[in-house]
Amino acid sequence: MKPSLNLYSEKENEIKKFLEQYYSKNFELNNNLFYNMDFDNPIDMIEIVSCLIDNDDKYSISPWINLDDDIFILITCNNLNSIIKYLFERYPY
Repeated sequence: MKPSLNLYSEKENEIKKFLEQYYSKNFELNNNLFYNMDFDNPIDMIEIVSCLIDNDDKYSISPWINLDDDIFILITCNNLNSIIKYLFERYPY
């Protein structure tokens, strides 16, 4: 199982709008309310999660990370720093 980032929204095309802004390219999504990204290195998800949380006033998207089977963690502005520290401790370079 690869670590993953799951994006959820109740607002149609909100995830698409965010991803297009973040990556500066067009995205075609099969589901406009959910998007999953797998990562070989979980440290790589920090940048996009941080960007999403920093812009939570612009986007109505809930980011959840999955590092272990069947365990999902909702990322919020209140736990972001703790999650980042945990990722660096668990997956050191």
